[in-house]
Amino acid sequence: MTETADRFATAAAGFSKTIAAVPADAWNNPSPCVGWNARDIVRHLVEWVPAFYGSNANLTFPTGPSVDDDPVGAWETMRDAILAVLADPATSAFEFDSRAGKMTVEQSIAMIVTGDVVIHTWDLARATGLDETLDPTEVHRMFEGAQPFDEILRSSGQFGPRVIVPDTADEQTKLIAFMGRQP
Repeated sequence: MTETADRFATAAAGFSKTIAAVPADAWNNPSPCVGWNARDIVRHLVEWVPAFYGSNANLTFPTGPSVDDDPVGAWETMRDAILAVLADPATSAFEFDSRAGKMTVEQSIAMIVTGDVVIHTWDLARATGLDETLDPTEVHRMFEGAQPFDEILRSSGQFGPRVIVPDTADEQTKLIAFMGRQP
């Protein structure tokens, strides 16, 4: 397994653990993502990834169950599809042009998808009252890696303003705040 596949598998395992623990009556709970509920977090992950790779890399992802009917099954279908892409050397090495520049499918999963899964794991846990603890290695990697892109992230419209936290806050709190969430 490549480092990217290993990182994605770790992030996906965290999301899988959280989504499997969501109480049936919590799917409509509001999330830290303004205007979204817990189910919308899952919907976001299972809809943007195939749309992005379909339009940028001409990849087709399998259709899973509806997020409305089976959010866990919808997520598992997406997770397995991404892992299959990473396991195929030709597909993962395919280069395409994106707003972030020329990159391979594998590089884009490392740069974009894995981080999205990590942050949305926290969002889903916060929305549903579950354990919000994220993988500390990925938190560190993301926090350090995101710092140089502060202005680009804010200008994308996909992140809220950075939330100010004390310098003494733990790294996960700093990452969540950097991503525009109220820790």
